[in-house]
This record gives sequence, structure tokens and C-alpha cells, in this order.
Amino acid sequence: MTSIVAVPKTKRLALTAGGFLLLIFAETTLPEGQTPETLTNAADILSLPATLASAGVPVAIQGVVTAAETNWDGRFFVQDASGGVFVENRTPRQPVPGDWVEITGITRAGGYAPCITKPHWKKIGTAPLPDARPVTMDQLMSGSEDSQRVEISGVVRRAWLSGNRLGIELASGGYRLRAFLPIPPKTEPQSLVGAKVVLRGTAAAAFNAPLRHILTVTLFVPQLADFVVQEPAPANPFREPLTPLAGIAQYHYHSSPGRQVHVKGVVTYLRKGEDLFLKDATGGLQVKCQQADAVAPGEVVEAVGFPAVENFLPVLEDATVRKTSEPPVGVAPQAATVAEVLKGLHQADFITLRGRLIDRLVEGIGPTTNGAVIETSLVLQTSNFVFVAEKDTRGQNNLLASIPIGSLVEVSGICLLDSGSDGKIKSLHLLLPASRDIRILQRPSWLTPRHLLASLAVLFITLLVAVGWSLTVFKKNSVLKSLVREKEAARRELQQARDLLEERVKERTAQLKVEMTARKESELQFRAVLTERTRLAQELHDTLEQTAIGVALQLDLAADQFQRRPDSAWQHLKVARNLMRQHQRDIHHSIWGLRSRADEPFGLINAIALNSRQMANGADLRIQVEVFGQAKTLPEIVEENLLRISQEAVTNVVKHSGARTAKIELRFSPQTVVLQIQDDGQGFIPEHCPGPKDGHFGLLGIRERTERLGGQVQIASAPGAGATIRVEIPIPVSENAPLPSEAANHEERT
Repeated sequence: MTSIVAVPKTKRLALTAGGFLLLIFAETTLPEGQTPETLTNAADILSLPATLASAGVPVAIQGVVTAAETNWDGRFFVQDASGGVFVENRTPRQPVPGDWVEITGITRAGGYAPCITKPHWKKIGTAPLPDARPVTMDQLMSGSEDSQRVEISGVVRRAWLSGNRLGIELASGGYRLRAFLPIPPKTEPQSLVGAKVVLRGTAAAAFNAPLRHILTVTLFVPQLADFVVQEPAPANPFREPLTPLAGIAQYHYHSSPGRQVHVKGVVTYLRKGEDLFLKDATGGLQVKCQQADAVAPGEVVEAVGFPAVENFLPVLEDATVRKTSEPPVGVAPQAATVAEVLKGLHQADFITLRGRLIDRLVEGIGPTTNGAVIETSLVLQTSNFVFVAEKDTRGQNNLLASIPIGSLVEVSGICLLDSGSDGKIKSLHLLLPASRDIRILQRPSWLTPRHLLASLAVLFITLLVAVGWSLTVFKKNSVLKSLVREKEAARRELQQARDLLEERVKERTAQLKVEMTARKESELQFRAVLTERTRLAQELHDTLEQTAIGVALQLDLAADQFQRRPDSAWQHLKVARNLMRQHQRDIHHSIWGLRSRADEPFGLINAIALNSRQMANGADLRIQVEVFGQAKTLPEIVEENLLRISQEAVTNVVKHSGARTAKIELRFSPQTVVLQIQDDGQGFIPEHCPGPKDGHFGLLGIRERTERLGGQVQIASAPGAGATIRVEIPIPVSENAPLPSEAANHEERT
């Protein structure tokens, strides 16, 4: 029975038939510039820019585990139809290659390519590994195949055991990569060296995390079926015919890529763990091998390796070296000329050259278990060519350090050439096997260029010191003069600034004084306006409105009784007429209260006298006005409020006191003005006096006006003893000029 199962959001189908699982994948691509809420395939994850991947985009994918090494602490690679991606699983539980898993998590930029982090995964089945896509070594090393399952072919250069895995180093197309795979049964790693193989596995980039730069690629092969030997290595390459050392880079009719060559020679020099140098009758050869420390100079050895060219010069790479039964032999250096060296005839050969020592460099190249390694480099010149002789020793090399500069010497060492991009020899290094391989032929005379330069240097330094001292003294004097000038200029500027500041302070003080006075006057005027509005409202309510209501009431009564009782109606009309007359007088009072001082051709004292006469008109009341002290011109707001206070007080005397005489006093002093109104009426108890709740606002208005001007009010009265109202108001300092002409006493009697 065959069943088809659709896997949600993955664009793939799983078919099972006869116990086999067949996966059908449909390619999906993410539109450029768009990111879904949840990524559902590996290609969408890999296509994210690093900045967007770092934002933690949600991921939900299904795929096959393609690589999961046991030393990865749970991490693994997974691949679906669109590609492969790395999963940063940090849990001890880890899937194995071939597991079909479902993964949810978020994206991370990764050290090189985007990956899945903080995953939650579960196994939902097993599946065959995806087909490996054949790629070239150039494609693989570009990093574009990171996390993908690929197929690559090449020649095994080195093989070793790495725990429970086999490590091999593969060379192809001028590149090298490492691969790790299961250990083939009954296989010696060394027997794979030289074999042509095909590997299928998951590519993992090694990178520089801070720069996100790729360094190399490692291939992880999950199963032995992905390791195919196309052409086995020779059973015993040491049985192959010997090749002369000078002939490994020469033409061979049967030469093939990846072939190994068999050479033999005497060891002339070795660098442990790096390389050794052989010599035979045809010349010398540099052999790179890791077991270079297993032999010693003078021994006859055989080597099997891969011929290569570095800097246009032959070299034997990845070599295996073994000793022969022949006894050690001494090797004498071969005399050579610069012309021969420039033709490339003595690469890696043991030669002797002459030259004059022109410089010496001594530097440490790192500590070892036996002490610090000191590299001594002698710079030599012969004819018009300069070369370097080098010797590494444990500690200081006293013999090489004692050779005088300018000496003519003869050195014997291993010739290492360096060629440019055009293949021509550019430089020469001689590696000295021993310090005795350098011999002094001629010491320099005392009058050497170095001594002459030293003498000139001493003279030059003396002149420099003298000139420097003179310049120092001159600079100090110049600096002192400049400082004096700067301080004098600063003092003058400071004095000017101080004078300007004082002038500005005076101006600002006067300006602030004017502004404060104006502001205070404005405030007083504003308060006076509010007070006058309050008084007017009270007066309209107590007089005009009540009178109007009475007139309306009397007219209504007259209208109702006119037909039935004309006499009664006439009585009501007379009352309404009297009320209208009273209403006219009240309107006259209100108009007087609203008159502006600008319309009055007299001062405060005359205004108070005139206002009192008008208020007492029709009443049997004698009013006397007296002035004490030098009368002054007061601010308009003060005079206006004093006038209104006297008006309120006289109104109360006329309406409520029943007094026959009243006295108004104005007392001027330098700081205050006092207004006092005294009558001989019936008096009252101030605590029981009717107030605003009873519809009487006279005393309240007097208090409010006085407090707004910053003054004080005193009310003294008793039943049968009359009443006295005393108001004291401060005079602003700027307002103390005497009035031009005022009567000292005013007496009005009605």
C-alpha cells in the first residue's frame, strides 16, 4: 500500500512503499527584500543578511541530519530540499545522520553563515541522506557550499587516526582540505596516501569570527559508503624507481597528477617538524615532511613524496622518509658563483659563497623547552648582489657576533632562492648548518665606513646639542616675553570687562526699578478695576435692581386695581413715581462712581469734598474735610481707591448712622497717607455688623480696596458713640512730590 503525506509549510512530500521512504522536494525561494514571519526552509535562512539574522527570525523546518560528530556537544547539520544549515544545539541529546527531524528556533548571524540557534527538535523518522552535489575545489574553498552536502575528488596526501575517526588531507586543484570519516576496516592509514578518492559529506567552513572571513573548509563524511577509492595508492612506493633530485620537476612521459616519486640522498640540513634538505650527485632538494627529526645530517635516506613547485622552484611535499643501511657520509660544500645562483642552479644545494659583511641582525624567534632561540642574520655583499646567511642557536651566538663589520668572509650553507612573479631570482638565503661554516678571510682596517660614520655622528650630535641648547634658551625667552604680553593684555581686557559690567549692572538696576514700579502700578490698577467692578455689581444689586423690581410690582398692582378701585390704583402709581425718582438718584450716584479722574478738574482733596457734598445732598448732615501734613501727588490708583473708600464711608453714614456731623481727615507723611472718616451717629457693634450674606458690601469693599494697596483698615464703633473708619496706605518712594496747590482745610455743610 502506498500513502502520500504532505508536510505542512515545507513544500515536500513523503511517500512510503514497500518499507521504503521516498522524499519528494519542491524548491522554494524567498522573494528578495521579503522575510516571512517564520522561515520554513534552509535557503531562506542562508539568504538572510547578517544584521537581519541577528534579529532572531523564527524558524520551523524539517530535514535530514547530514553530520553530527560526537565531540560537537549536541550540534549538527540538517538539510532539506533547499539546502543545508547548521543547528546550534547545546543539549546533551544529539541526533545522528539519517534522522528526519523537525526543528523550531530562531536565526543567528553565526561566525560565517547564518544558522539556527536555541532549537527545539524532535525526531519524526529516518530518511536516506540527500544526494551529494559534485563541486570543484574552487567552489568549495569559496565558502558558498558551507553546510551543504557535496562531492569532491582528489589525492590523499596524508592520513591519520583522530579518535574514532579517520582524518585525511586531500589535495585537488592547488587546494588542500581535511576530511573526517569512519575508519575503514582493516585499513592502514598510511596505505591511503597517494590514492585517488571521492568523498561525499557536509562542508563546514573554518573562519575568523571577528572578521567573518573564511580560512579553510573541512568535510565531514558520515558513512563509509560516501568514501570511494577510485585509484589505490602504490602498494610500496619505495619500490618505485629512484628519481634524481634535480629531475623531479623535469618532463616525464608517464607523469600523472598526484603521482609520488622516490628519491635518495644525504641529509645536509634539517628543521625539525618542518623539512630537511637532501643532496646527491645531481644537486639538492627541499623535502617537506613531519618526521624530519627522525634523521640526522650526514645520514643517507630515501624519501617518497609528491613533487610540487613553490615560487617557480621544485620541492617535495608530504614526504615519507626512511633511513638506509648505508653508513653516514660527510658532504663537502660546492663552490658557487652569483651568476650560477641567479640561474637557479643551486636551489636547496650545499654551496660556498664569498662576501663582505655589511650588517648583522640578531633577534629572538621564540622560547623552546631548551631555552630561547636566537636567529643571527649576516647581511653579505658580493659584487653587486646582497644575500643573507642565517643561523639559529640556543642563546647568543658569540662566534657570529664577534665578526667585525666590513670583514671579507666565506660562508657555506644550504641555498634557498626566492623568485618573483616573473620566475627570476630576486634574493638568496644561506642556512648555516654550523657556526664553523663561516670563515673570516680578511678583517677590515680601522678606518672603516662604520668608524668614519661613528666619528661624524659624534660630531653631529655635539653640534645638535649646542644648537638645541641655544634654541631652548631662545624659546624660553620668547615664551616669557609672550607670557608677559599676554598677561598685560589680559589685565587690560579684564579691567575693560569689569568697567563694562559695572555700567551694565547700573543700567539693569535702573531698568529693573522702573519695570518693578510699572509692574506694581499695573497690579494696583488691575486690583482697582476688580474692586470697582465688585462695587458696581453690589450697587446695581442693592439699588437699581431693587428699585426696578419695586416699580414693576407697583405697576402690576395698579393695573390689576385700575378697573375696580381707581383710588387704590392711583396710590400705587404715586408709589411707583417715587420709586422712579429714587431710581434716578441711584443712577446719578452710579454715573458719578463711574466717572474717570481725567474728567475731573480738581485733585484728591477737592474730589473727596465734592463727592461728600453730593452724597449728603438732601440729608441733614454737616461734613468737614481737613488735611494734615504736606499734601503730595499720589499714584492715580491710590487716589482713585481713597476716593472710592471715602464714598463708601459717607454712603454708610448717610444711609445707616443718622449722624448730624461727619469729619473726613487726610494725613500725609513721607511713607504713608491716612484717610479717617468719623461721625456722631448711632453707632454699631462691628462684630455684629451686617455683611455680604445680608446683602451689604460697603465695609467689605473698603477692606478689599485697602488690602490690595498693601494698607491697613481699622473700624471702631459702639452703640450711641458714633463710628470711626481709619485707612492707612503706604506711599511708593517715587511718588512723594508735593501737590502744586491744595486747600489745607475744606468744610462743607448741607
